[in-house]
Amino acid sequence: MRTEDGYFINKCLNGDSEAFGFLVDRYKESVFAIAYSKLGNFHDAEDATQEVFAKAYSKLRTLRRWESFRVWLYIMTLNYCKMLLRSRSHRPDREFIEDQNMIAIHEPSVESDGNSQMNDSLHEALSKLPEIYRQVIILHYLGEMSTGEVAEFIGVSPGAVRMRLNRARIELREGILAMMSRTFEENKLQAGFTFQMLELVKRIKINANPMSRITGLSWGISSTTWLLIAILGFALNLSLPKPVIDLAQVMPEDMPTLRPSEIFIPVDVMKTSELSATSTKKDDTKDNQKSFALAPFAEGGKWERKADMPTARYSLSTSAVNGKIYAIGGSPDALRMISTVEEYDPIADIWAKKADMPTARYCLSTSTVNGKIYAIGGYNNGVYYATVEEYDPETDTWTKKANMSTAKMAVSTSVVDGKIYAIGGNDRNNIFSTVEEYDPVTDKWIKKANMPTARYQLSTCAVVGKIYAFGGKGWAGFASIVEEYDQVTDTWTKKADMQTARDGFSTNTVNGKMYAIGGRTEVGCLSILEEYDPVADTWTKKADMPTARYGISTSLIDGKIYVIGGATANWNPIYSTVEEYTPEGWPFNAIFPQNNLPSTWGEQKQER
Repeated sequence: MRTEDGYFINKCLNGDSEAFGFLVDRYKESVFAIAYSKLGNFHDAEDATQEVFAKAYSKLRTLRRWESFRVWLYIMTLNYCKMLLRSRSHRPDREFIEDQNMIAIHEPSVESDGNSQMNDSLHEALSKLPEIYRQVIILHYLGEMSTGEVAEFIGVSPGAVRMRLNRARIELREGILAMMSRTFEENKLQAGFTFQMLELVKRIKINANPMSRITGLSWGISSTTWLLIAILGFALNLSLPKPVIDLAQVMPEDMPTLRPSEIFIPVDVMKTSELSATSTKKDDTKDNQKSFALAPFAEGGKWERKADMPTARYSLSTSAVNGKIYAIGGSPDALRMISTVEEYDPIADIWAKKADMPTARYCLSTSTVNGKIYAIGGYNNGVYYATVEEYDPETDTWTKKANMSTAKMAVSTSVVDGKIYAIGGNDRNNIFSTVEEYDPVTDKWIKKANMPTARYQLSTCAVVGKIYAFGGKGWAGFASIVEEYDQVTDTWTKKADMQTARDGFSTNTVNGKMYAIGGRTEVGCLSILEEYDPVADTWTKKADMPTARYGISTSLIDGKIYVIGGATANWNPIYSTVEEYTPEGWPFNAIFPQNNLPSTWGEQKQER
């Protein structure tokens, strides 16, 4: 679908408020759907939709040039609804309001009670459906998608979609199906909504923060798709097509040459499938690197494309030793788990094959102590591992070590004072809050105080003797929780939440600050980079990673972060991409003294 979001935003910033009407018209139904899915009330959803668009208009200048307006708008909607629900829960009159019919309060009429009962019945019926059936029924009936389109969208066969639709119909019965169509048709946004928004924004000033010129875009995902993702409320398991941008379509031939910092390319819409997923030749990599458009070199740090990893994979783990990075294990096609080890030299920008890890697995974590890498936990073909294997880069050999007490995957590891702390993780039936300490010298494990919040696919970093556990996924879904572990006192302390709840991301500590990169959330894969200051206990947004992805692995060399591998939400493509992030202020006068360490899936490696 060809859109011109950037064109209309640019017109708004130049004083043409009516241009905002095109953006309202394009996204109003999907924003309304997100709000309804969270608030469960059509009237409240319409109010929320108006508030979100008004807020978006006033904050247009805060939208970074490489960000997607669509995703920015949807996250704003989710946050607004979350805030609204939280504020309601603290109101002194909450119990009274909960006893009232909200539609009747807002719109008294003889039909209010009936409409409210119908809406409640529909909401209850859909919520009782198993997730795999709820997916297809909403995509098919509310999204008006064919079985083939649904199959392509969620990544299953058309036959599986037809089976799930039939089962869903049986569960819902014809009466509920008819009510579902009628209810949504009757409660759509009023026809004059866009006009009303235009009248409203004429009285709103756009904030004065600077924003660079924006050009038109080509997107590979429709607004209908995002509408459905919003309605479903469980988009993590959906197959998200990768948006694509073609510079030849966007930039006219007579456009003047722009500096890298002036080029607007949202990082989640690059044509990365042609750049990283298949090429393994050095010459091809360099050619791709020349044409690869990067995020700006301005405030927020700088990104640069590096030579692709030979083996595209996700849920791998990386560790750095003596100035080189070792990429270990992972999955190359969402079906197989591998034991491949490849060594990256950042100075020469080249890769070399090394001895395979004895146990093929993915969702493992690696940590480095005294020049040796310890591969811990993981999963392969129905088996969860407590396995620990030690790799010596000098001899290119592997040695079996003592197992963890608990077999699990997506565990997070960090190093403090030469000991490895394995935190969280999951198996088929459990999400763990377990913390185990491993001493490479004695080859023994000791149980430590549990993390307060059980989760997996979290990420951890250490600084000044303390470990910080970020995000991940728990029983309640994606988490933004941050908890600090003091290994001296064996205690945990709650810290300020991340700005973005997510899993499958990676963190690193650089010069005393921690950087949370990529991952996935309800709206799909992320390119977001957020910086955490453990002293101030605050978060700051930084320059987004060029390629949105999850299941990444990161390592740190000389104060620069290398983001390696990963995948899209539907594993197509799976990346061999390597992108280097240079934080603001580099080179630093002195690297922070304690644990300037990278991590992936919560891993942290000590480099000496």
